[in-house]
Amino acid sequence: MAIPRPEFPNPQFERKDWLNLNGEWDFEFDFGVSLGQADILERENWSNKITVPFCPESELSGLGHKDFIPSVWYRRSFDIAASQLEGRVFIHVGAADYFTTVYINGEKAGSHKGGYTPFSFDITSLLHEGSNTVIINSVDNIQSPLQPLGKQSRLLYSHGCEYTRTTGIWQTVWLEFTPVNYIKNFRLTPDAQNGSVIISAELCGKGKFSAAASFEGRPEGCIEKTADSYVNAEIKLSETHLWQPGEGLLYDLELKFGDDTVKTYFGLRDIAIDGYKFLINGKSVFQRTVLDQGFYPDGIYTAPSEEALIRDIELSMAAGFNGARLHQKVFEPVFLYHCDRLGYLVWGEYPNWGLDYSNPAATDAMLPEWTEELERDYNHPSIIGWCPFNETWDFDGRKQRDELLATIYKMTKALDKTRPCIDTSGNYHVITDIWDIHDYDQNVESFRGKYDEFDRTGKLLDRVNERCDAQYEGGIFFISEYGGIRWSVNDDEKSAWGYGTGPKTEEEFFERYKGLTDTLLDNSRMFGFCYTQLTDVEQEQNGIYTYYREPKFDIEKYRAINSRKAKIEE
Repeated sequence: MAIPRPEFPNPQFERKDWLNLNGEWDFEFDFGVSLGQADILERENWSNKITVPFCPESELSGLGHKDFIPSVWYRRSFDIAASQLEGRVFIHVGAADYFTTVYINGEKAGSHKGGYTPFSFDITSLLHEGSNTVIINSVDNIQSPLQPLGKQSRLLYSHGCEYTRTTGIWQTVWLEFTPVNYIKNFRLTPDAQNGSVIISAELCGKGKFSAAASFEGRPEGCIEKTADSYVNAEIKLSETHLWQPGEGLLYDLELKFGDDTVKTYFGLRDIAIDGYKFLINGKSVFQRTVLDQGFYPDGIYTAPSEEALIRDIELSMAAGFNGARLHQKVFEPVFLYHCDRLGYLVWGEYPNWGLDYSNPAATDAMLPEWTEELERDYNHPSIIGWCPFNETWDFDGRKQRDELLATIYKMTKALDKTRPCIDTSGNYHVITDIWDIHDYDQNVESFRGKYDEFDRTGKLLDRVNERCDAQYEGGIFFISEYGGIRWSVNDDEKSAWGYGTGPKTEEEFFERYKGLTDTLLDNSRMFGFCYTQLTDVEQEQNGIYTYYREPKFDIEKYRAINSRKAKIEE
């Protein structure tokens, strides 16, 4: 069979020597979470087959099992040449939900906690020339109050704004071959004002490190240093090409350390906040964003192809949006690469729903994986802000919740000083760089009245401050969820879920859409909006497009409303 998702899974950290392990694997359901105590590692005959990287709930996996799956096992073999054992061999898993253990030839290689971030293990010592076997086990306790689950349903089936679950592997699994001394990780920090990029690299071993930048094939600058475990260097670029919304101008960068070569890229892009304005390279940019939840009818969390990822961005831009909130999910690196390439603005989120914020252990449950996300995605120019929490609703453990939000915010700023951080989108703010709220008021007049008052006085509604321990005292602000206008193409209003009462006609739909959106575009204190949402997701029927990515109405009508100049851009 053809290898599904054959592209290299991380364009920002690309080596030429790798082996894609996607495709058919042996598979076992483990409903009793007991096979690890049995003979599963030695068992010859397994019951099922699955297509990796698609989760067993999805149709593309070949299984389509929608009920709860507390544990799963995967197995496949691969060949290793003697020459490949002269260096190092790593196994990479792009993401697997939730607690995952990898075994190589019956020996444990390592474990990882978290359903959304990548992990890898050096398996060189566990391999031998010829055929080798990898077994992967994922345990997924969706009912645990200390397991972040995003929009995965805790009820048996999808309902409301919670959808079909994802268990186990849902991103590419691959082997990577490196020299003994190799580049472990690196950060690229652009300086658009001074036309340079700072490279901070972690290395295994010591030797000569070099970096060479180019733009459309033209050399732009290089450095060379002797390094031991770590290197920090700056390349002054001979030409300045700014990364901008709608124009993702990217520099290529080749890193070398001894015999190791890594290809990557970066964009020259600075972010600043000036009063009510969000500046990108010194220019006030109104963020016309849309909520993107990253679900697919046939793959659930996993897009069926790289082309499907690109198409989602193109569909959004065709409707006049210049970016998205990547909502309650950590999107895969290939998607972010195309955001970088196309100049598409995105907010990086974390799937915090499902956490019991009143439990002190919630910090330990979230912080390691959140820092892994920050590390993985730091270099993407398209990511223009972080949002670790969404709608942390009030409850008895408010003090513990606020401590959690403050801790995650402070850690985010410690690890990334180049981007703003919203502590929690919608409510409740504790310490934040940007104020935002969610407002699904479907009445254009009352919606406009609230925000026209804000435009005149700079004061928000009392209910905004009532939701927060911190108090809004002016400054940058936007509506990070609004609209969500329900429209079912099948006229199945009884089973469709959405916000408020849906319009009866297309004319009524666009009167509402334009009225709500014009209110935000015409507000001199508003730097952006985020419309809910890009596509329908299962029973939630409030997308611009259907779940199958078909337009509900003429997309040019959306584009005309969304793309005109905003007041704050004048």
